[in-house]
Amino acid sequence: MYPDLGLFIDGQWRRAADDLAVVNPATQEALGRLPCAARSDLDDALDAAVSAFRIWSRTAPRDRANVIRHAAALMRERREEIAQAITLEQGKPLPQARLEVIRGAEFFEWDAGEAMRTYGRVIPAPRGHRLSVHHQPIGVVAAFSPWNFPMSQPARKIASALASGCPIILKAAEETPAGAIHIARAFEDAGLPPGVLNLVFGVPSEISGYLIPKDPVRLVAFTGSTAVGRHLTGLAAQNDTSVLMELGGHAPVIVCEDTDVQAAAIAGAVRKVRNAGQVCTSPTRFFVHEAIFDDFAETFVTRISATVVGNGMEPGVEMGPAANNRRVSALTGLVEDACNRGATLATGGARYGTPGYFFQPTVLKNVRETARIMNEEPFGPVAVLNSVPSLDDAIAQSNSVRYGLAGYAFTNRADYIERLVDEVEVGNLSINTLEASVPETPFGGVKSSGNGREGGIEGLENYMSVKNVWHSAGIA
Repeated sequence: MYPDLGLFIDGQWRRAADDLAVVNPATQEALGRLPCAARSDLDDALDAAVSAFRIWSRTAPRDRANVIRHAAALMRERREEIAQAITLEQGKPLPQARLEVIRGAEFFEWDAGEAMRTYGRVIPAPRGHRLSVHHQPIGVVAAFSPWNFPMSQPARKIASALASGCPIILKAAEETPAGAIHIARAFEDAGLPPGVLNLVFGVPSEISGYLIPKDPVRLVAFTGSTAVGRHLTGLAAQNDTSVLMELGGHAPVIVCEDTDVQAAAIAGAVRKVRNAGQVCTSPTRFFVHEAIFDDFAETFVTRISATVVGNGMEPGVEMGPAANNRRVSALTGLVEDACNRGATLATGGARYGTPGYFFQPTVLKNVRETARIMNEEPFGPVAVLNSVPSLDDAIAQSNSVRYGLAGYAFTNRADYIERLVDEVEVGNLSINTLEASVPETPFGGVKSSGNGREGGIEGLENYMSVKNVWHSAGIA
């Protein structure tokens, strides 16, 4: 079920002289060879996008929406094929991959509707004058998507660009190219004009360093680490290019003394291992009121220890492998550092099984603020459980890191909820649920977790420019 791999430029699939191996992280077996774009390929993609902008930006929003909806319908029809490819290359359990395909289709469906609601406005003016505001496509978009969600992450950027009337050059992740390739195939079959969607692969720094400074590029959209996001923002700034950055997170979970302890602990343990913890919104730093800490920790450790780990293609598996050996080494180092600083290892903490990049679901208790894992996003199945004496302390520790993407809390007290909404420094706050976003809500971070929003009515704003028009009936 794994697709042929290629570059998609100006409506045509092409190979390249250089290529990279795509590896199944559960078996370490090669799935295929991925072509790497040369500079000539990138130039062709830029030329195609510039030509396509003249057509797509002037295409009626309803007509753009029809193409996007058609492609989304094809993705839904091909769900099983796409999901199997995602599981093979990324490792997540097949049921989670199926949900990701549907989520990706929902992004397209939502933005297709928003394409017809990018309203301007008329502003009251003196007689003989007319003031109006117009929203217009910003231009060619250079987008970069990560490996952890091969379908839904490219979908977010492609959907917003196309709905806004912008052509896009997407560099998807080399480790997990199949999701983006299936999206391109769906749009090809849906009749998208050539050059509106271009898909390239290669060495990330080489592609970003070549594409971003080019004059036709008017927006850089990126999802990934804070360090890389800052670098790309710097490249864009040299050419006064706009940026949309969805960067790293280190999500806190505040568990108050009035909550259902068992339910909160089980929910946290189950969500922590989703996608092997390789999620920017993954709940990681649990700050639990001291009155319920022991009960919460016992339930959490019991549930996470029972996680079924294995090849995502096998039935009943709840958690697949980490993406690569680098992730395993990073997780091992974070656990060892925390334990050396006095933390208690309640379960897990090591790689296991061969072949594959599997890491045990892990819980650390009573971790000191000086430990690296309290300040660095683990991006893996490792949870930190710390006891706190009050909501004041929980909020202070939640806000103590430079990240502010997602945060969670469990409480039923209205006064607590009011304080959480006002004081927790995140772009996405969820109370009594560990869901972070849906297509109709804005998603993005504060502080070092980025700027701009994807999704919701705010999702198209970055992809459009605002033009104020003052029309006088006569020469003033």
